[in-house]
Amino acid sequence: MGLDDKLKNKAQEAKGKAMEGAGAASDDQRMKNQGKDDQMKADLKQAGEKVKDAFKD
Repeated sequence: MGLDDKLKNKAQEAKGKAMEGAGAASDDQRMKNQGKDDQMKADLKQAGEKVKDAFKD
């Protein structure tokens, strides 16, 4: 865990932003919501990584 997880989280966040943008452009509310969900999940995972990093020190 560590750098690999952080990179995966950033990739998931970027994917979510792209999906949200595509959903907005195509007026697909389901895709837009899925993109927002992916971003939220990535944010939560990133917060967990920060907590783990805080306890490592």
